[in-house]
Amino acid sequence: MTNDNLKNILNAVKEGSMDVDQGLESLRDLPYQDIGHTKIDHHRGLRNGFPEVIYGAGKTPQQVGDIFEHMCEHNNVLATRVSPEMAEYVTGRLPHVKYNATANTLTCKNREIKYNSGTVGIITAGTSDLNVAEEALVTCDMLGSKAEIISDIGVAGIHRLFDRIEEIRRFSVLIVIAGMEGALSSVIGGMVDQPIIAVPTSVGYGANFSGLSALLGMLTSCASGVTVVNIDNGFGAACAACKINKAIDK
Repeated sequence: MTNDNLKNILNAVKEGSMDVDQGLESLRDLPYQDIGHTKIDHHRGLRNGFPEVIYGAGKTPQQVGDIFEHMCEHNNVLATRVSPEMAEYVTGRLPHVKYNATANTLTCKNREIKYNSGTVGIITAGTSDLNVAEEALVTCDMLGSKAEIISDIGVAGIHRLFDRIEEIRRFSVLIVIAGMEGALSSVIGGMVDQPIIAVPTSVGYGANFSGLSALLGMLTSCASGVTVVNIDNGFGAACAACKINKAIDK
């Protein structure tokens, strides 16, 4: 349920094209729908602007399929951290659901997406970070922000970054993704004026500690104004970027 959905229902009741009982039926699943193993929060879009997103890890394919089936009746649906086995089950059950194997996401698009005017730039240090970047890209698309990926321009070959810096400066918000020591967000943070959301990734050798070194490096960045999300959290970075993008439009 979105603000537009609710306005349409209320206007229909006001104008007489929908009676009160029909309007009540349309609102029956607010604030949530209990399907046994899961309580689906259809009201979330009204509260914070974005609908509930399914976190696939730890759920069974059957559970995710059930949730998709109910949520697709109301809105567009996104699931993250989806395994290939889970995707095979859900897409077999619901053929209109699409799987992105790089992002590990499932999406159901049955409503028009209204996009904000700005574009989110998703910048990766290396090709190994593309799964996190793709998760951010899919999330931005589903939440109404256009986004583009510029990949493999990390500090090990910093001339690659300099070649793209003017292009990077045209984005409204930046998501900067890096593993190893996570230096890319500091470098870009010292060169541009956009909001930056840094994402440390688990890419790196032993002392990287599965992303901890990149996380600490980004948290202690000497570039002011760099905000940091958790390790490999492309989804969380995209949510923050979309909220900023939406605020810019307002």
